[in-house]
Order: sequence, then C-alpha cells, then structure tokens
Amino acid sequence: MSDNVEETGTPIADPGPSSRTLAAARWRDLAARVIWGVCVTLALILAAAAFTFALEANANNDLVKIVRDLANAFDLGFFDLDNPVKEFTGKNDLVKTALFNYGIAAVVYLVVGRLLERVIRP
Repeated sequence: MSDNVEETGTPIADPGPSSRTLAAARWRDLAARVIWGVCVTLALILAAAAFTFALEANANNDLVKIVRDLANAFDLGFFDLDNPVKEFTGKNDLVKTALFNYGIAAVVYLVVGRLLERVIRP
C-alpha cells in the first residue's frame, strides 16, 4: 500500500513539514530581516550625513560630529570624502561631493541588503 493510505484505504493526513524545517525557516527569516534592517540603518546614516553637508549644519555640534563620524566609518572606504569616487570643484564643492558619494554608498547598501535578504529568506 501507499505510504499515505491506511490499511483500511483511508488516506492519512500529511504530517507537513518537520519542526526542524520550520525552525530553520524562522531563523532564516529572522536573519534576512536583521540584515535588511542593518543595511537600511547604514543607508540612513549616510543620507543623514549627506544632509548635514547640504544644510550646512554646524560642524562643531556633537550630533553632527557623530553622524559624520559614523558615515565616515561606514562609507565602504570607496565613497570616502577624503578620496571620493567623484570630486566636484567650484561653488559648493563639498556639498556636491558629499551628496554624490554618500548617496551612492547608501544606494549600494540598499541594493546589497535587498539581494542578501532575498537570498537568505526561505
């Protein structure tokens, strides 16, 4: 007889996925959410730092210093303002350079975060 049919001919209910499979799916879902959340947070830090330059925020303000220091730490080294991907010259050159480079870095975090989330999520 078939595995899903009792001797009387009555079908047996499918037991469904094992608890181990469900637990793994939950952990993968949690990991995907955490990775996406971290990437979004880092993108927001970079965007906030870019806006501090655009709004000409007081560089001596502690909050502005923290945001810019965090952005400098998470700019992937490739989008650093000391050695930027694209450096503008002329009027408002620092603002344009910060907006371009930190903006690109934020987009990279969002794209990579979404790709990782899609790969990890069950």
